[in-house]
Amino acid sequence: MSAVRYRTGYKYSLWDTYRIRVRIRGYTVRHRLFELDADGLLTIFEDYPWDGASGPTIDTQSSIRGSLVHDALYEMIRLELLPKSARALADEELRDTCKADGMWPWRANLWFDMVRRLGGAYAALGDEVILTAP
Repeated sequence: MSAVRYRTGYKYSLWDTYRIRVRIRGYTVRHRLFELDADGLLTIFEDYPWDGASGPTIDTQSSIRGSLVHDALYEMIRLELLPKSARALADEELRDTCKADGMWPWRANLWFDMVRRLGGAYAALGDEVILTAP
């Protein structure tokens, strides 16, 4: 019998592959979880795990898609597949996608302000902890 390796910290798993055009252009990213073409077409593959909204807030229908796109873009930055300078555009995608999905503008703008102030730590390269059981 072999051990099970797993990660914690995820609430959601994408049911189907999802595509959206984002404002990050000029980069080509190929990864087992997602792709980004030079024209800004972001593809996030089925089973992509993400944790929804972070911080002292709650997930709502208006935040799910924005958090998915934002988490995938931040993961690309953490993996150094995108430059750190792409973070500002990723944050704008979060705000604008949430607004498009019906989030109150004041709430979307507050989220934008918070990720601009505090999001750098989440976009920073870090060592992921892989757990093993038993």
